[in-house]
Amino acid sequence: MVRVKRGKIKRKKRRKIRRLAKGYWGGRKLYRPAKETIMRSLAYAYRDRKIRKRVFRRLWIQRINAAVRSHGLTYSRFMEGLKKAGVEIDRKMLAHLAVTQPEDFKQLVEISKENLKNAA
Repeated sequence: MVRVKRGKIKRKKRRKIRRLAKGYWGGRKLYRPAKETIMRSLAYAYRDRKIRKRVFRRLWIQRINAAVRSHGLTYSRFMEGLKKAGVEIDRKMLAHLAVTQPEDFKQLVEISKENLKNAA
């Protein structure tokens, strides 16, 4: 059987891990601890990309709720009114409008209130 020497490939593999571990502290710059830390950090990164979507949605809902309550409505009733009106604006845009353009947001609140009255 032919003997396989891994010099070039092994160095390339380890260089890749060490590059990812740049800036790590202490023994984590060594290959084995760096490899373990990199694997864990990549797992956290994957998980937290999913969590970030949840966190932002919660933030948008809180902002919309705060803005809507100042107009005498709750978040759920506001969203119900918008749905009945056929307004299809996502929560990200609603939160942005609530913060940056309160007068435009007030018009949406009025639309929502009108549609809640008509349905009742």
